Amino acid sequence: MRKTVISLVAATALAAPAVAATDWTYTGDTGADRWGQLHQDFELCERGIMQSPIDLGQANATGEVEVDVMWQPGLQSLVHNGHTLQANFAPGSAMMSGGKTFNLVQVHFHTPSEHTVDGEHYPLTAHFVHASDAGELAVLGVMFEEGAANAELQKLIDAAPPAHTETMDFDAAGFNPAAMLPGDAEDIAVYRYMGSLTTPPCSEGVNWHVIPAPVSASAEQIAAMETAMGMTARPVQLLNGRLLVAPE
Repeated sequence: MRKTVISLVAATALAAPAVAATDWTYTGDTGADRWGQLHQDFELCERGIMQSPIDLGQANATGEVEVDVMWQPGLQSLVHNGHTLQANFAPGSAMMSGGKTFNLVQVHFHTPSEHTVDGEHYPLTAHFVHASDAGELAVLGVMFEEGAANAELQKLIDAAPPAHTETMDFDAAGFNPAAMLPGDAEDIAVYRYMGSLTTPPCSEGVNWHVIPAPVSASAEQIAAMETAMGMTARPVQLLNGRLLVAPE
């Protein structure tokens, strides 16, 4: 098989504006279809042309994108921010993509998955968010399907607050994020494209990687995440002619 190295588009440094007082939700009067009208700093949610999530079944190229995950066990804190359950990592874990190093910052979850494949959602997804020293963002998405219980996910469920709360210390040295990956962390196949944050302010320039092979979580675990977060998936956005590379 010929190995194709996909050149990466340089991402812009992303900094969320100070708009915490602006309330947003996924449905209703402040739902995803109105985010761009809620605050001037959210305009990209409506006007952007490189928005996420997308349907991965629209891939217009194939290639072997080089991704090397170098994650270490251990978390620093855990928070339910009113929209998602988020676990924050201590320094020391990273992902290599396109010759760049992105440091693992946090993982958060969505129910159901935001990205779809040929129109189909998975019941749960994890977004591992990384940032380079220059402020560029790279996300690695992991899909969950119903099956056997996931031991690492259970550690988060057991410690998670049931609703919106302040950040809490989470001494979980035994939590191994790499155990949430399907297979070898040094040989990951991904969909690859340039997109955006999937929540306001919907900033663009995010290096997206989504693993096509799902991992399993039990029906009880998926239900626990749904209960904790509710529906937290932004609708699929237009591809708008972007390069979307599927694994070979």
